[in-house]
Amino acid sequence: MALQEETPKFKNKSSDKNAVDILGVQDFDAVEFYVGNAYQSAYYYQRALGFKPVAWSSLKTGNRKYASYVMQQGNAKIVLTSSYEPSSEISSHQLVHGDGAKSIGLRVKDAQIAHDKAIERGAKSVLEPITMKDDYGEIRLSAIETYGDTIHKFIERDGYDGHYLPGYQPFQPILETEERGVVRIDHIVGNVNWNQMDPTVQFYHEVFGFGTFLEFSPDDINTQYSALSSKVVRNYNDRVKMPINEPAFGLKTSQIEEYINYYHAAGVQHIALSTNNIIETVKNMKSNGVEFIEVPQTYYDDLKQRVGDIKEDFNELAKHGILVDRDERGYLLQLFTKPIQDRPTFFFEVIQRRGAQGFGKGNFKALFEAIEREQSERGNL
Repeated sequence: MALQEETPKFKNKSSDKNAVDILGVQDFDAVEFYVGNAYQSAYYYQRALGFKPVAWSSLKTGNRKYASYVMQQGNAKIVLTSSYEPSSEISSHQLVHGDGAKSIGLRVKDAQIAHDKAIERGAKSVLEPITMKDDYGEIRLSAIETYGDTIHKFIERDGYDGHYLPGYQPFQPILETEERGVVRIDHIVGNVNWNQMDPTVQFYHEVFGFGTFLEFSPDDINTQYSALSSKVVRNYNDRVKMPINEPAFGLKTSQIEEYINYYHAAGVQHIALSTNNIIETVKNMKSNGVEFIEVPQTYYDDLKQRVGDIKEDFNELAKHGILVDRDERGYLLQLFTKPIQDRPTFFFEVIQRRGAQGFGKGNFKALFEAIEREQSERGNL
């Protein structure tokens, strides 16, 4: 099923595959989602996923425009924001896209320099650099556009001891949070429309100095019915990795097309949460209501022969549906949740790396066949 082709936002130029430090991007900061009800979403993130609410901004803190909760687990931060006003940009975003990621925060050395260099190199500004202060110190912030309606916030927080931004106050949850073992954001995946992957990747080359880490063709990522292409960009220190996916031609609707059909634009498809014990993390999330895609038991029939010796028990991996893949540096374990809202758009990945630097190429077929079974149940395959 072909979608209408979009006009590329970014010009396609030749690029070096090696990352260089142009904007001073050090790591992921918080990812902000615009949601329909931040209060209820925060409860799900706390009880099901193990994120602790650490800060908030709302009517009770003097914010008359929106409610926002900062959820944290390890070094991974998710901000959940909903508006009090139906005509606001937050409400408009949520109306079109459903609950979805608006801002991918990037921690930088200098928010002014990052912004100015990005604009010089072809980016479009969303927020000119500003300085914000409160009792916890000072923060500098700026923002630019990226794919779809998504933006990047450049956050300089070396002089700030608060949980997120000035204006947010510490939050004391009623319920005690039982963390699930998440330590950080491993990578963030974006879906773009037909013929938009290369221009988007080029944007990260030209504006950020990011390099292309890995490339996957439709021959690498395909099933009987659908296929997709993907390229992974990364920053100079490998802390920020962002695969960019686009549809490829197949017999039926791909997962990327389904996403765009319901999100109505390019956007963040999933966030990979890193853990040091994926078996415990998945087990605990499942026990608290998180649904994961179902991997057929036949996947495990020859798993030991395919991946060799690993530290985990193969029976435990099969019990919880966890997949394993190996590259030249080691192996990784991974599993995807089902979409965490009614629209078949955003989901999470749980990943544990034992040396491997890839993204589970050997698991693509099993993962995407499982996703297609879900698509079929929704009537969207």
